[in-house]
Amino acid sequence: MAGRRRVSGARVVVALCLLLVSLVGCGRGAAPDTARDEVQRLLDRRAAAVVGRDEAAYLGTGARDWFDHLRAVPIADWSYRLTALRRTGDTARVDAELSYRVQGYDRSPVRVGRTLSLVLDAEGAWYVRSDRPAKGSAEQLWDQGEVSVVRGADSLVLGVGQSETQLRAYAELADHAVPAVAQAWGTNWARHVVVLVPRSLSDMAGLLGAPESSYRGIAAVTTGETGAPAGAPADRIILNPDAYGVLGGTGKQVVLTHETTHVATRAHTSAATPLWLSEGYADWVGYLGTGRSPSQAAPELRDAVAEGRAPEGLPADADFGFSGDAAKLAQAYEGGWMACRMIADRWGEVRLADLYRAVGAHERRAGAVEGALKDVLGISLEEFTGQWREYLRAQLG
Repeated sequence: MAGRRRVSGARVVVALCLLLVSLVGCGRGAAPDTARDEVQRLLDRRAAAVVGRDEAAYLGTGARDWFDHLRAVPIADWSYRLTALRRTGDTARVDAELSYRVQGYDRSPVRVGRTLSLVLDAEGAWYVRSDRPAKGSAEQLWDQGEVSVVRGADSLVLGVGQSETQLRAYAELADHAVPAVAQAWGTNWARHVVVLVPRSLSDMAGLLGAPESSYRGIAAVTTGETGAPAGAPADRIILNPDAYGVLGGTGKQVVLTHETTHVATRAHTSAATPLWLSEGYADWVGYLGTGRSPSQAAPELRDAVAEGRAPEGLPADADFGFSGDAAKLAQAYEGGWMACRMIADRWGEVRLADLYRAVGAHERRAGAVEGALKDVLGISLEEFTGQWREYLRAQLG
């Protein structure tokens, strides 16, 4: 019995040692791979160098990349959160979430995906070879070149490949748009805008993470989440230099005021808001004070009415798609604008803004417009649509 107990004890010791070997090498073998912690510390140093404008510290983390492109951009915060690490010997591919904030404009950080290529140097330290947008993530303006910055009274204009004179002109347009929108919509919004001006249509598409064919002929786009809280990052108005640049002075002002309206109304725009209302309201604010008549501002609808092709119903969301049918798209925008113009004419500008807010307060599309029309204007959707069709004939016929 005693012998059997000693053998059993020996087996316990051997088993325990084997367990320790599997966990920590039983005092020998390779130490645990600390690459993840080391890489996160590398990213932290890189972020601190960006915020501190410390070129030497930045180069100490790896390739120069776009560091010089950011020199004029007022960066308040910059940080990386490592989300995935795939190591192959002395190289690694890192997925990270970049969070950054532009001083004076972003109340909360913008978050974007980045992919970094790393390599171990001769001393066994990780070194960044490249830092690029992650697959499926949009480019940032500084990925495209050195960013020039112009500050307006109510705007920050960032451009690549643009002259200071051109950027200053855009800032003046934005500074005119902000108070115009505040007068129509109210002052309960940030009342400043960030405008991005890339070098080309292709670069605009890169900032939006979409094919350039989607935005050909579109002068500007505003990015931001619908229903965003007050603490959300500032919306970005992205200009298409090809299409925006050929507009006249009034056209440029209308477009920028339109996009600024989207910035102002974002918190009250939800999944319940139809595009005829959100785009129509933005156009209505954009055209205020321009003196443009319905026939001048809605030529596609004017021709349709003259030819007996007046639309039967309000524009559907699908009509606003960038399908390549320019006439159909223009008619959708014009129809939304005329609907909002009719509300302002017959019920007043305050009721128009009230209707917008009432629709956006609904969580779902079903019944939102119908309920808001009844509560704010005292009219059914069918009656409203009928009056809109009569208004088109009266104003455009």
